Amino acid sequence: MKYAKTGVNYDLMDVLKRMAQKEGRKTILNLSLGFKEVSQSRGESAYIIEHKDSYLVTVQEGLGTKSLIADEMYKESGKSYYDSLAQDTVAMIVNDLVTVGAKPLIVQAYWGAGSPEWFKDTQRMKDLVSGWKKACDMSGAVWGGGETCTLTSIIAKDAFDLAGSSVGVIQPKKRLTLGNKIRAADRIIMFESSGIHANGLSLARAIADKLPQRYMAKMSNGVLYGEALLKPTIIYAKLIESLFIASIDIHYMVNITGHGWRKLMRYSKPFTYRITSTPSIPELFKFMMEHGPLDMKEAYGNLNMGAGFAIFISQKDIEKTIQIAKALKLKVFDAGVIEKGKKQVVIEPHGITFSEEELRVRN
Repeated sequence: MKYAKTGVNYDLMDVLKRMAQKEGRKTILNLSLGFKEVSQSRGESAYIIEHKDSYLVTVQEGLGTKSLIADEMYKESGKSYYDSLAQDTVAMIVNDLVTVGAKPLIVQAYWGAGSPEWFKDTQRMKDLVSGWKKACDMSGAVWGGGETCTLTSIIAKDAFDLAGSSVGVIQPKKRLTLGNKIRAADRIIMFESSGIHANGLSLARAIADKLPQRYMAKMSNGVLYGEALLKPTIIYAKLIESLFIASIDIHYMVNITGHGWRKLMRYSKPFTYRITSTPSIPELFKFMMEHGPLDMKEAYGNLNMGAGFAIFISQKDIEKTIQIAKALKLKVFDAGVIEKGKKQVVIEPHGITFSEEELRVRN
């Protein structure tokens, strides 16, 4: 099975992203009040403008189709899962924001329903609101507000679209992390994921369509497929803030979402990202690979495969980084090294190579 056949085709979608970046650059002169664009941030996970002693950072993100799985599991179990979906959505936003060195300040919500009938379920709404508040607390951000709408005939009648945005600040300015400090011999440090997070759900849904019990199918560890898919995404904001407080010199950061481990080569300049050690493949991904079926390259090219976030640091900072992660009860992996050479990701334990042409998210 290929991810592109499930309705998510990055080769097509990324064309629009590159077009938007090109036209967006033409609006730079609209900035005023002393603000200046950090042009290198275009094509990164967050957009940055500079002002005197700090940088302001913005991100907008959406959850995708994970809510469709929650809705089906709700009918089976009576549990709404919307508290988990709220955390997933905030995590998608905030985990992108922190990749450039920002501290989240404000999170805004966007919630769209396909019918006013959706709002009759009080328990589901309570779960959504409490989950969003908890996720903002986990991120260290204030929940500033947002937009709630009913889009009949645009959103499917029983569906609900979750998205949002965030504003963050980089202060002091030396925290700005855009890859300029990456050097050959830097180590690739990866932090565990809690599960699929919020990418690859169209693929997960296509696999459920092939199973007689769908999301109620049991994996070999006894966990229901749907339960495993709905485990909430880890929010890495506290980890990254702790690393900065400890004076860890972070050279670059990657939120491993869409495009999977291909994202390790997001930085614009050519380096080879050589992975020499990978975390054990979680049972959920083994299940998806078996029932897709998915080959190893398709899996690592689109799913997080047990590692949800990566940083690049020098050798001297590894031990302290590991100690901080463990204190926060996060598993951490010294996964590989950055080398001079052509732009590619080489995952040696599985014999996988992703070339530069397989990640085209920048104009």
